[in-house]
Amino acid sequence: MPGPKLPRMALVDHLGITVDDLPAAIAQFDPVLTALGYTRFDADGSVAWSTGDETEIILFPAREPGTGPHRHGRVGWQHLAFDIATPAEVDRLHRIAVDAGWSVVREPKPYPRFNERYYACFVEDSNGIRFEFAYNPPR
Repeated sequence: MPGPKLPRMALVDHLGITVDDLPAAIAQFDPVLTALGYTRFDADGSVAWSTGDETEIILFPAREPGTGPHRHGRVGWQHLAFDIATPAEVDRLHRIAVDAGWSVVREPKPYPRFNERYYACFVEDSNGIRFEFAYNPPR
């Protein structure tokens, strides 16, 4: 006899990010998200990237220009971590982000304090938006 049907787990459908300068943010986000396999969709007043079946990432212009950048460690956004398939891919994405103008927060390296398999890097765009590219395979 089958067990009770469990409710569907809620997943993140989309993530909206407010940026100070939309064209500049697009120039930083597009190479990174494209390298991650996302496809770009331009709309009136915003731009989005989607893989079709994963979380969509949308950039919106600030309603009050000049109110950024976000400061890491303050209430609000912390960082978004992407699950990356290999350490070499972490390195490649790091180079793409830096070439697109993202600042290096932490170079690619092992993070044994998380676990012995963890390898990651952290980058931040001009709006203070922080991404992590993380290789963290299961045991």
